[in-house]
Amino acid sequence: MSPTWNTAKKILCVRLDTIGDVIMTTPAIRALKTSHCDRHITLMTSSAGAVVAPLLSDIDDLIVYDSPWLKATATRQNSEPEYAIISELKARNFDAAVIFTVYSQSPLPTAFLCYMAGIPLRLAHCHENPYQLLTDWIKDPEPENFTRHEVQRQLDLVASIGSKVEDKRLRVQISEIARKNIQNLLEEIRINFSQPWIIMHPGATAISRRYPPESFAIAARKLVQDYNIQVIFTGIESEIELVESIRLQMRSPSFSLVNRLNLSELTALVEKAHLLISNNTAPVHIAAAVGTPVVDLYALTNPQHTPWEVLNRVIFHDVPCRICYKSICPEGHYHCLRLVEPERVVNAALELLQVRQPAMPVRATKL
Repeated sequence: MSPTWNTAKKILCVRLDTIGDVIMTTPAIRALKTSHCDRHITLMTSSAGAVVAPLLSDIDDLIVYDSPWLKATATRQNSEPEYAIISELKARNFDAAVIFTVYSQSPLPTAFLCYMAGIPLRLAHCHENPYQLLTDWIKDPEPENFTRHEVQRQLDLVASIGSKVEDKRLRVQISEIARKNIQNLLEEIRINFSQPWIIMHPGATAISRRYPPESFAIAARKLVQDYNIQVIFTGIESEIELVESIRLQMRSPSFSLVNRLNLSELTALVEKAHLLISNNTAPVHIAAAVGTPVVDLYALTNPQHTPWEVLNRVIFHDVPCRICYKSICPEGHYHCLRLVEPERVVNAALELLQVRQPAMPVRATKL
């Protein structure tokens, strides 16, 4: 007898995107996991997205697949990886597949893989009629009728098959080893725990989502010099030069843990911090998952990825070319971030620090 959504136990959750996208899907995955007993959840995601899988408690298994229809994938020489993934999916005998996409993505290539693998139930949002590729088709209302937050979009998708959850927060799990390593690192760099300390994350994959380094430097200098706030910079190896240029322009003391943390340790650091200031990239969603307030420097490339259910300030300069979906500014001016004054960043940070820690000694000093 063919499975129904009420009897399906082996479920494939597909999110072929990056770390932040996978984190934003965790409430929907949790809804699938907890709405029926004995469900086994396998996440299929990209190499980039797979990095966060060890931090997700509702995931039982992982498949890594870099699809040729996503821009981060290296150029294909042939279609052998697609034949291989169909064989793997078929061998695993899934009862159902839920395909999570943003509204600018088509689910149909993935749906075709699942169809070829013989997965009986296949659910996704889709703009056009998928015919037999999807057994459960939710006509995509975005962006023509409205735009939802990415988290709500995925929650609505699984709610259509009866999977709902009361706790809609993002969630990640942090090992005690990672927490201990971060405590040791903070002591090593001599953070003063009696004064507030924050994280600045100035990197982002897309150029269009990067706040100017000189503006980061001005904001950081003011926070350090005028308010005794300690600043720790984070980033990956390719961002070492970026961070060091900001620290040089600051002309004030700061700390760097760039290229010194794995993802679990970065998550533990964000959890412990009083505040995160970041471009709109993975650490923003990590902060939301661990409850750390965040100043989100939000390029207006898309509208649906703001911090979810956490204290935040979303900062941008409005532009007529908003919602461009581009990694490189089509107009060449990058005004949605470039015209954000550093004072706005500083003021947002001070507001959030006072909200979270009203007794924290954030004070002006005379230099």
